[in-house]
Amino acid sequence: MPITPPHKSQAISATPPWLAVFLLVAVLTAMRLVYAGVLELRTDEAYYWTWSKESVLAFLDHPPGIAWLIRFGTAIFGDTNLGVRFGGIVAMLVTQLLLADIVRRVTHDMRAVIFAVLLPEAALYYGLLMAKVAPDTVMIPCAVAMLWALARLTESGNPRWWLAAGLFAGLALLSKFTAIMLLPAVIAFVLVPDWRRRWLLNPYPWLAALIVVVMFLPVLIWNAQHDWASFRFQFVRAVATHPFSFRTIGEFIGMQFGLVGFVLLPVVLSGVTLTAWRGYRTREPVAILLSNAVLVPFLYFLWKSLTLRVGDTWPMFLWPAGFAATAINLVTLPRENFPEWMVRSTFRWARVAVISGIAFVVAVFFYYMVAPWNLIGRTDPIGGEAGYEQVAARAREQLQKTGATWIATSDYRTYAMLRWYFRGGVPVVQINERGRFQGFADPGMKLIKDHPGLYVAREPDHRLPLWDLTTAKRQPLERVERVWRGMVMDTYALEKLTGWTPELSPPPDSPLFRWRVLAAGEGRSHLS
Repeated sequence: MPITPPHKSQAISATPPWLAVFLLVAVLTAMRLVYAGVLELRTDEAYYWTWSKESVLAFLDHPPGIAWLIRFGTAIFGDTNLGVRFGGIVAMLVTQLLLADIVRRVTHDMRAVIFAVLLPEAALYYGLLMAKVAPDTVMIPCAVAMLWALARLTESGNPRWWLAAGLFAGLALLSKFTAIMLLPAVIAFVLVPDWRRRWLLNPYPWLAALIVVVMFLPVLIWNAQHDWASFRFQFVRAVATHPFSFRTIGEFIGMQFGLVGFVLLPVVLSGVTLTAWRGYRTREPVAILLSNAVLVPFLYFLWKSLTLRVGDTWPMFLWPAGFAATAINLVTLPRENFPEWMVRSTFRWARVAVISGIAFVVAVFFYYMVAPWNLIGRTDPIGGEAGYEQVAARAREQLQKTGATWIATSDYRTYAMLRWYFRGGVPVVQINERGRFQGFADPGMKLIKDHPGLYVAREPDHRLPLWDLTTAKRQPLERVERVWRGMVMDTYALEKLTGWTPELSPPPDSPLFRWRVLAAGEGRSHLS
């Protein structure tokens, strides 16, 4: 049931300075725009950009949502850093508006609305890294829109909101498979409150489920045409077993403190816990929905982290629901006659979380934009994937010297970055893991067949045994260091290739087709 709004005079006296909040959000959005436009693309971003250039229904790694979002941005700003990342800037603003409206409809308290807008700004995950495009970036506003539609359903009782929820849930699944983790929250939303019989016998929830399936058809059709490759790929990773590791669980917990906030994470978890307690005690639908949307996936990732490295963006979709629950909890405590000291303490810690979190986000921004130092070493998440323009420049020189007309690589990161820097001027082919590229357009076989090529690969991965399966003759040329802020991040070997033409569509049983399942310590966000 919706929470009773405060007395009119209370709401007016509690109204915060909207102009100051608007200006703050505008400044932080401008900061994200600068970050998006100046900082060079990370490898996953370039990889997803290559998807945006293809006309396929889905991809081995993910559904097509990320390709569509990048295509939207590059249609406006071209193939630039900002063009690739612009969709993430829009996704952040949409998410904030939806969170604000959810909280407004539940609490009718402007203080809670302000917290709903500012809490994402205080988390590095969103305050800065929403400018880094990933499938999660696309899924987040879609998932929050589904929660918003169900909050509207609770408020109005109009069953047509189920159709909107189904639409947004389908879009979330078209962005990333992990959207399925929100299903337990929706089931609890239907079954726990007293209205369960009403909705189980109503056609609208079932029509919503049908809409989700229809929206998901591009992925189903692509997989039916490609031996269910995406589902097999994800299933192998989901059921992979590894020994217990203190390192992986420590990484997961530390990552959440760093990316959500050292103060904000405990504030949100306590707010979500109280929301869950309140929801199940009173059978309040929105409280049940929001708390389960956080706790179920969070506990799943915590469990997986006992044996597996959880990718940095994997839990990213769950925290916006936590921000909404936290904002609602702040103004609900005094209405439920909690002790005054507890109410004051809760508001104080929430303010500290917002102020310290935004300060941390701004500090990280200036570290990457202005500071000349490398304080983290080779493990720096940005610096570890920087400096590819040095490799591309040397590759361009060797193309001219050797007369090579195309470039070969043997890992998706190098492939993606070289495609990004050459912008279609030279064909770039990853010669292995061809299962990633099913249905992709001809990269330019006229310039590849019977022409010399240039092999670019990170050492020591350039010594792949797969080369023994080909007729290629390899002539070492030079080694190139990829450097960021004075530190060598990787070394690459450049070799001339002759006497061989890569096979773009090898049979599925070929070693050149099969993709590599990464070990626990090698996981990257694109494989989520």
